[in-house]
Amino acid sequence: MSRVIEIRDIIRDFPLGNEIVHVLKGIDLDIERGEYVAIMGPSGSGKSTLMNILGCLDTPTGGTYILNGQDVSKMTDDELAEIRNKEIGFVFQTFNLLPRTTALDNVALPMIYSGKSKADRVKRATKVLHDVGLADRMDHKPNQLSGGQRQRVAVGRALVNEPSIILADEPTGNLDSKTSLEIMQLFDDIHAAGNTVILVTHEEDVASHAHRIIRLRDGIVESDVKKDR
Repeated sequence: MSRVIEIRDIIRDFPLGNEIVHVLKGIDLDIERGEYVAIMGPSGSGKSTLMNILGCLDTPTGGTYILNGQDVSKMTDDELAEIRNKEIGFVFQTFNLLPRTTALDNVALPMIYSGKSKADRVKRATKVLHDVGLADRMDHKPNQLSGGQRQRVAVGRALVNEPSIILADEPTGNLDSKTSLEIMQLFDDIHAAGNTVILVTHEEDVASHAHRIIRLRDGIVESDVKKDR
């Protein structure tokens, strides 16, 4: 297996008034291609900050981050935006869909930024919606879909550019328990298809789907446990 993520001594400080808050205090982490990882930790442990760095939404104060062979820890905002679109598929708790846009167009959106033709976008987005079980909902807008269906659209959008990693932040946070289970089964399928999946969650039952659980506390890795498969 090859490493898709390699993090060395990642530090993230935030100024707060006259003080500096040390949120991440020197994190080392390797994630192999095809792994299924959950990042857990109590509120204030640094897991959201780490997710933002992994997702190239934020840059570390110190340390190095190699994503798919590229050092992203020193990149400009424009370079990071390009990396995000190409290498990372995001799934958020709040779905983040465009409200006046159909499921098909929501899923196709990342391909506009990567310069794909309209025909290619429609073909790929159609296939992805089929894969996430929404073939019969392509023309529906978010307000015509249930929470679970909206999250499936968001998962489809995350997959559409065939990214190196799928990064999901509390992906079942707004869903009831039955729908949560369906969405987690979808993530299991996505992982089984060969994708690298990283979940950030505070829910043990969500994390239990992953094959490796990394727990943060006070800005450091407290434990890193791989399950026997």
